[in-house]
Amino acid sequence: MDGPRSDMGRSDVSRSDMSRSDMGRSDMGRSDVGRWRGGPLQPSATPSPEPEPEPEPDRGSRSRGGRGRSFWARCCGCCSCRNAADDDWGREPSGSRDRGSSSRGGRPDSRGGGVNAAGDGTIREGMLVVTGVDLLSSRSDQNRREHHTDEFEYEELIVRRGQPFHLVLFLSRPYESSDRIALELQIGNNPEVGKGTHVIIPVGKGNSGGWKAQVTKASGQTLNLRVHSPASAIIGKFQFTVRTRTEAGEFQLPFDPRNEIYILFNPWCPEDIVYVDHEDWRQEYVLNESGRIYYGTEAQIGERTWNYGQFDHGVLDACLYILDRRGMPYGGRGDPVSVSRVISAMVNSLDDNGVLIGNWSGDYSRGTNPSAWVGSVEILLSYLRTGYSVPYGQCWVFAGVTTTVLRCLGLATRTVTNFNSAHDTDTSLTMDIYFDENMKPLEHLNRDSVWNFHVWNDCWMKRPDLPSGFDGWQVVDATPQETSSGIFCCGPCSVESVKNGLVYMKYDTPFIFAEVNSDKVYWQRQDDGSFKIVYVEEKAIGTLIVTKAVRSHMREDITHIYKHPEGSDAERKAVEMAAAHGSKPNVYDSRDSAEDVAMQVEAQDAVMGQDLTVSVVLTNRSSSRRTVKLHLYLSVTFYTGVTGSIFKESKKEVVLARALVTPSLFSPEYRPHLVDQGAMLLNVSGHVKESGQVLAKQHTFRVRTPDLSLTLLGAAVVGQECEVQIVFRNPLPITLTNVVFRLEGSGLQRPKILNVGDIGGNETVTLRQTFVPLDSPQLSQVHGVIQVDVAPASGGRGFLHAGGDSYSGETIPMTSRGEA
Repeated sequence: MDGPRSDMGRSDVSRSDMSRSDMGRSDMGRSDVGRWRGGPLQPSATPSPEPEPEPEPDRGSRSRGGRGRSFWARCCGCCSCRNAADDDWGREPSGSRDRGSSSRGGRPDSRGGGVNAAGDGTIREGMLVVTGVDLLSSRSDQNRREHHTDEFEYEELIVRRGQPFHLVLFLSRPYESSDRIALELQIGNNPEVGKGTHVIIPVGKGNSGGWKAQVTKASGQTLNLRVHSPASAIIGKFQFTVRTRTEAGEFQLPFDPRNEIYILFNPWCPEDIVYVDHEDWRQEYVLNESGRIYYGTEAQIGERTWNYGQFDHGVLDACLYILDRRGMPYGGRGDPVSVSRVISAMVNSLDDNGVLIGNWSGDYSRGTNPSAWVGSVEILLSYLRTGYSVPYGQCWVFAGVTTTVLRCLGLATRTVTNFNSAHDTDTSLTMDIYFDENMKPLEHLNRDSVWNFHVWNDCWMKRPDLPSGFDGWQVVDATPQETSSGIFCCGPCSVESVKNGLVYMKYDTPFIFAEVNSDKVYWQRQDDGSFKIVYVEEKAIGTLIVTKAVRSHMREDITHIYKHPEGSDAERKAVEMAAAHGSKPNVYDSRDSAEDVAMQVEAQDAVMGQDLTVSVVLTNRSSSRRTVKLHLYLSVTFYTGVTGSIFKESKKEVVLARALVTPSLFSPEYRPHLVDQGAMLLNVSGHVKESGQVLAKQHTFRVRTPDLSLTLLGAAVVGQECEVQIVFRNPLPITLTNVVFRLEGSGLQRPKILNVGDIGGNETVTLRQTFVPLDSPQLSQVHGVIQVDVAPASGGRGFLHAGGDSYSGETIPMTSRGEA
């Protein structure tokens, strides 16, 4: 569960129009003025029927012959508009747009129709007519390879800012030194030179905005140019045209959708503020199309493979569409701080009809169970195709989609999991847990919660809007938890500011600091109705922060970049610094210090259907006798810390030197109560008779789901059918009904669904499929992964990863889907 805690039990379908007060959440402590904010672009009231999806693209090459005009030319009026008021070359002649179009791949149409003359429309002798343009945009061409965009399944030119690219003009006569040529790029529905949305580049001169165009070769009627964009250029999809001026008159090449140019952020350019000075990081965090997302608990970590698919056909258009839907000004799209903040708002559907609808109710009958998604492509293409938010997502889905979008746009991004992640609702920067006189949890007062895990994103950039020292990794979180400046978004927030407790730095540092380094404070109700702090747990939050390692499928511990070592002077100083800016700066004043009995809780690893044992270890660190009266309460919990009712409790009194209490938990006791993620919460409290010390501990553990076993049957070769074997054993004594397998792999398989039906209790099923996650109401979170090394087809060529690798490292992720 990733959404606001008070909404447990219903989905975002009904929440998207709720006011802030309806969410039951406070915006205190997140009142910094948003870097960018504007009203959302609402979809039409009566949407057109969903069109049929485009045919599956050929990863190696793609013909444009049957596609017609681009999505934007068909659906967005701004892509056919231009503003001549700021054009120092004069207005385009009226009636000139219907005179044909230029040839995209080289020389012009032999009929000579692809021209647009000035004045009366005639082409005078001596005029310099551009008869065709070659943007060298093929995936195998120099531009795409040098700009690291050859993996995009597009035939348009895709370049990264701050780096030169090449193009060829075909002319009606040889180029002369007295000829004047200017290239023009426009973006948006009201392009202006002053905002960088209308770019005019005189060949051989450059312009004040940092754009330059130089002649590299003039041969006959062919002119080769090198164009250099500034490292601060706006990102997006630009219209391109060419103008010429001679003594005989002026000529303009008409806009042609086939000559549109995509410009992206450039982590390879030292002048770009998104620059990453590690090639292996760029390969992993920009170019890698698959990754691992971790979940579960710190002691029982699970992992799922995610197909980011940022280079799949249509995904880049979907990413730009997200910015358009929010109405983000084009002039601000060169700033990665603004872009990442908008993406964090738009990946969730609250406020702005964004990409994904959150749902934590357990009822996913009107959409897709969040556990069933194995990649971002299907989600983003559905949003692009229909304009409607996609049901449903939870934190790892929001984070996986965010990674896809930011990598696609050129930002180095990784998916991060924080175990024991706090959700602070009152900006106290502490996790406050309330108990009655007998140390039984008072759930109606426990507004703060500790998630078993939470998944967000880190993206790499400089922060010119902050003082020096806060560049590098920035937290961006698209899961809708609390509002920031009135919008459900979070970040970018400097990880360095989180580490040092500088919660006054923008954006949303107090909330993120509490997620990783707040203390858990236990309050007990007294006889007079007041509450007193009886225990402070200092090492319970942000116990492990991980991400996928670079160039490896291993897990990397990155806790040290978020916080100083637990208990160190630097860590305590950061906590004190943060608490001083919270809503309860004096929270520790009433804390008792007499603590000579220590308590530790452990749970054994168990698979769904097995019995398990929980251990409570009590240690007497004093030289005197200690008698402890223990209370144990067991309940199920969603991974966000929202708990169900207590289904088992016990009381024990022990006398220590050292004692071990091991309550057993049988499968029939817990199985009827389990919810998504299969997690349980043990609340243990105790009272030391001799000293009055109060003990308190919350321990979360889960029962594991079984894995899918996948075996590749034979070699995988480009263009040839390959078979994979899937083996699954039902660990439960009951029948699994309506089982569904799903298959997805970057460059291997578009999302595919296979309905299997019922699987009997303790039954093993073996399937063979050509290039599949399990879906059942009774059992969720089942995954399987296989790595497929793909060889080029004989006599052909495939588009390989940068560095000359084949598709080695591509994975087919398998996951489960529940429809209860």
